[in-house]
Amino acid sequence: MIKFRKTASDPGSAARTGVISTDHGEIRTPIFMPVGTVGSVKGVYHRDLAEDIGAEIILGNTYHLYLRPGLELLKQAGGLHRFENWERPILTDSGGFQVFSLSGIRKISEEGCRFQSHIDGSRHLFTPENNVDTQRVIGADIMMALDECCPGDADREYASKSLKLTQGWLERYARRFMETEPLYGYDQTFFPIIQGCTYPDLRVRAAEHALEFARTGIAIGGLAVGEPAEVMYEMLEVLDPVIPQDRARYLMGVGTPANILEGIARGVDMFDCVMPTRNGRNGMIFTWDGILNMRNAKWASDFTAVDPAGTSFVDRSYTRAYLHHLFVSGEMFAAMIASEHNLAFYLDVVRQARAHIEAGDFASWKEKAVSRITQRL
Repeated sequence: MIKFRKTASDPGSAARTGVISTDHGEIRTPIFMPVGTVGSVKGVYHRDLAEDIGAEIILGNTYHLYLRPGLELLKQAGGLHRFENWERPILTDSGGFQVFSLSGIRKISEEGCRFQSHIDGSRHLFTPENNVDTQRVIGADIMMALDECCPGDADREYASKSLKLTQGWLERYARRFMETEPLYGYDQTFFPIIQGCTYPDLRVRAAEHALEFARTGIAIGGLAVGEPAEVMYEMLEVLDPVIPQDRARYLMGVGTPANILEGIARGVDMFDCVMPTRNGRNGMIFTWDGILNMRNAKWASDFTAVDPAGTSFVDRSYTRAYLHHLFVSGEMFAAMIASEHNLAFYLDVVRQARAHIEAGDFASWKEKAVSRITQRL
């Protein structure tokens, strides 16, 4: 059985450490989860993810994997773990956010989400029931319930109707989950998703309902979708006393290193975001000294490490001058180095956060760290 247990707490904030135990290994929290949408983290070997970056869990996306390579092939392979040769835990998003982002080529109703493939225009339907079945075939350790991702600027009427839809889907999703079994001989669990936009009472209502179905953990969705960061933090503060301490908390799709530290301070345990790899491919490097644009000519003759305070293979092996040269030369190796460095930095951020929570000085350390890592160099 997949379980979460809290192991330490910070006296100056809501931050805590914990462990999620799965059949594919333990996940120490707070944790950042690299995004492997279609069965790969772009430009990074799984060997490096495990050994250098220190990823304890990665993501897959139900929408994308359902469309390609498809369920029949994944089932033949024995699930996503075997297909992509990853032996540690995997979490899959339900695909709700991807369907939401399709906008003009999807229709949402009580039945589910009807949508057209972005690949070939073919038509498909996600219901709570077949979404469970799809994620059983993919075989993630942690599955996400199907939800509607409400826009960050939605008015109260839309947000309330959207939440009611998500709650109905959750009840059907939970029934289907209980009626089915894992396919590959290891345990699976699912997280309900708290919606409610930026309305505190809707968020609380959503959390109270979702907690009826949350066995191991619970996800917080519909944030970092257009609302100011301070509003996101306010929603986390509203939810912190509502969610029991024995449930893991996953803030979906967030965010910058500073967002992650602020989320940890407000009781969040799990994070994911495409930013370290996507921004890395475009030359943005996150370091303990601040943010670098590696295309900037100022780095052309800087022979210091990419991040002198970093701990990754990249930081021990390559200089800013070399990485700048690769970017201005259009070499694909630039994106690989930048992606690996940024992921290693994100994992180092949560690793250090865990250490300071255990030491009891996270709150004071966090303030200094946020100031340091958000400056532009």
